[in-house]
Amino acid sequence: MAVDREMVSWIRLILNLGKIRIAFLVTLSTFTGYVLASGRINLFSLIPVVGVFLLALGAGALNQYQERFRDAMMPRTAGRPIPSGQISSRRALTISLILLLLGVMVLTFGTNITAVLLGIVTVVWYNGVYTYLKRISALAVIPGSLIGALPPLIGWASYQPDIFYPRPLMLALFFFIWQIPHFWLLLLNFGTDYEKAGYPSLTARLDTQQLGRLTFIWIVATSVSIILLPLYGLGNSLVSQVLLFLSSVLLIWRSTVLLKPDLEKSSYLLAFKGINFFIIIVMFILALDRLSVIR
Repeated sequence: MAVDREMVSWIRLILNLGKIRIAFLVTLSTFTGYVLASGRINLFSLIPVVGVFLLALGAGALNQYQERFRDAMMPRTAGRPIPSGQISSRRALTISLILLLLGVMVLTFGTNITAVLLGIVTVVWYNGVYTYLKRISALAVIPGSLIGALPPLIGWASYQPDIFYPRPLMLALFFFIWQIPHFWLLLLNFGTDYEKAGYPSLTARLDTQQLGRLTFIWIVATSVSIILLPLYGLGNSLVSQVLLFLSSVLLIWRSTVLLKPDLEKSSYLLAFKGINFFIIIVMFILALDRLSVIR
């Protein structure tokens, strides 16, 4: 029994080190990409899902290793495994590299070269470009949003290696646009933390009301991109189109709170949770439509 508890604690530690919540969303977007390309769920669909899940955990763990000193300066991240002393930085680095290697191996032996290269590019862009770019630029979120656009393409490419045509590219564009207000809502919640840790932050240049308005504009852009998806063969049924439209309208309506002055942080946190819930709903609608569950 003691061994079981120790194993559970160890698994929980690895999941926290790998940023399991982010890894879950990334993996779900990969699964959505595969379903939209293939129109089916089968055992093969588990291969890109498992591969990307391992890559996401590995990239998250490597990011925590890279940012361990800055994480210790921020109340939001001080409780993470490395700064809190739950695991040594050397062991965390080893675990991250093992997870990344396993992820690449799963994609290599189970999918195709396009999916493998997209997986590698995603990790390199996250850990090799964005992680360092955000230390020097408050606008790193814009090129960094490419990170969110690639996982659904990995899922798509696992079934259909040719991704250079409108449907998969429009799907990736939607995830790219969504990622920007997602990041900026996080900034509205924890901007002062980032400044304390030495990160350049838009909150040092814009007040919260200005940043709230800017974020709202990007949320509207996200909603518009969703409404346009059926024009590119995604969400074709009338029911799906109505659901996508209503989801977009609801997201905009809920986000109008960002236009109000002197908001409390709790309002930004609710908006952050709302846009994350929105992306999950959209993925389910698109996947169920492709599987002919919604007609």
